[in-house]
Amino acid sequence: MSREGDGTTDGNEKYGKKPFKRSKSHFADRITADGADGWPVEAGRYRLVISRACPWASRAAISRRLLGLEDALSLAVTDPLQDERSWRFTLDPDGKDPVLGIRYLHEAYDARETDYPGGVSVPAVVDVPSGQLVTNDFQQITLDLATEWTALHRPGAPDLYPQELREEMHEVMDGVYRDLNNGVYRAGFATGQAEYEAAFGDVFRRLGLLSERLAGRRYLVGESITEADIRLFTTLVRFDAVYHGHFKCNRHKLTEDPVLWAYARDLYQTPGFGDTVDFDHIKRHYYEVHTGVNPTGIVPCGPDLSGWTSLHHREQLGGRPFGDGTPPPPVPPEEAVPAAHRP
Repeated sequence: MSREGDGTTDGNEKYGKKPFKRSKSHFADRITADGADGWPVEAGRYRLVISRACPWASRAAISRRLLGLEDALSLAVTDPLQDERSWRFTLDPDGKDPVLGIRYLHEAYDARETDYPGGVSVPAVVDVPSGQLVTNDFQQITLDLATEWTALHRPGAPDLYPQELREEMHEVMDGVYRDLNNGVYRAGFATGQAEYEAAFGDVFRRLGLLSERLAGRRYLVGESITEADIRLFTTLVRFDAVYHGHFKCNRHKLTEDPVLWAYARDLYQTPGFGDTVDFDHIKRHYYEVHTGVNPTGIVPCGPDLSGWTSLHHREQLGGRPFGDGTPPPPVPPEEAVPAAHRP
């Protein structure tokens, strides 16, 4: 099943029929400047594998764009639909990743550990020379991109993990993860009323707290975009499209909270955020893959996405999106999200 919360696969029909528990990242090696885990930062050596449907993988896609790592860390985008053999490269010619030469992501996992019993998740970073998975630790990958890959950052790259803000950032991010990033999955995959209502309560309590926090400040922590904003954005951008209906998180829509809706639009319109979002992949994955929750596989036509490009006026709160840095350059043509998949 594609436990899309962590990208794993082991029987889609089980969604909503067994208690939801997020799997820990089994492969937690780190790619660092000093190569302490045996994986030194090296331009061109690694390939980042993502699904544009997955919020955890989308974090890595945004970080890579903002930091300008496109030339140093190549990108593979999987089909939003997967089967029992895991995430697949059916969007590429001949159904094979052109760099790794594999048809399914599980092949990189198998190259690292034979008969690995766990799920196959994205984001995943693969060592190109050996074809082995290096890490699927979605919580650490983006932090390392911000701190260990600095020698390969573009000129003007923002500091997404400022040393002086880290304690506050982790306090904010921990609450967002527990109640919102993961909370929507606990609600959507709940197997009983009480379990669902508890998760539902967590989701909207956290949204209320975030709305209060952001009413007078442009960004979650500090005066510029940080990792904390990336982690919140990837859930907010999916909220009305899938979590409100598919996961029954329907007390209100994102568009009905003036503060959070403006905040989400502000980030969406910031280079590096919205240009990584593929609403078609998001909707088709959730509604077609989670057959235990949506057995018909029908993908809804809505919601109307045109509001994502409307004025937000958040600049009136001050702040500088990239701090002392600059916006990233345009998306490489080969990585552009199709126009039909955007507002």
